[in-house]
Amino acid sequence: MSDPVELVTVDAGNFEELGFFCYKSKPKSDGYRRKLEWLRRRFAEGMRLQIIYESGRSVGFVEYLPGEHCWRAVEAPGYIVIHCLWVVGRSKQRGYGERLLSACCDDAQRMGKRGVAMVSSRGNWLADERLFLKQGFESVDTALPAFNLLVKRSGDGAFPSFPNDWDERLQRYGSGTTIVYADQCPYTPDAVQGAVDAFAARGVTARTVALTDSAMVQAQAPSAFGVFGIVHDGELFSYHYLGPKELRQLDARLYRKG
Repeated sequence: MSDPVELVTVDAGNFEELGFFCYKSKPKSDGYRRKLEWLRRRFAEGMRLQIIYESGRSVGFVEYLPGEHCWRAVEAPGYIVIHCLWVVGRSKQRGYGERLLSACCDDAQRMGKRGVAMVSSRGNWLADERLFLKQGFESVDTALPAFNLLVKRSGDGAFPSFPNDWDERLQRYGSGTTIVYADQCPYTPDAVQGAVDAFAARGVTARTVALTDSAMVQAQAPSAFGVFGIVHDGELFSYHYLGPKELRQLDARLYRKG
């Protein structure tokens, strides 16, 4: 009997046909189209995307890039950096996360990289660190509000690290509310629009700042997540997508003195 589980590599030749896992039910959405265009430009930089299928149905994926081109606020030359690792619904607890992670680590070794790094969070919107720690990763750095930099080395050299200029980054966005974003995640357009609308309902205009390449993300992102953030008066109020209820709560928190 053939194995009902298959790991498929998405590359420059098949990504428009296979997609990229997230938002697959909304191929005409702005988020899907932006992500597709973003992905088109990343393959030349070493982007790799692996999707795991169970009986023909996609149930998880891992996306990663060389550290020099990663869209996370980390310094990781010579490493592979994982952007996302996600297994959905009933397919969790079947070893698929371990299988995807092993495929990435094997790839890093074949490419002669120093190892693999991943930004995790004890909050929302990033992979839980427990899977990585079980697979031999170790925490080598932390950043506020709840980020861990997890690394599994396969060679010599310095460990990756987070920047140490977070306060300076936040202050550069000035007073008021700024929504910082990039197209790495297909959920971003909805996240940005939802935040803009929530603030506009109070008569507040939120600025938006697009990070359009990996160098901008690494140098200017207001948090280690890199590709989304809400900054208000020099403080980070969120680094991840917020639902309508969370936006209402955040809006009241930001402007409770107004």
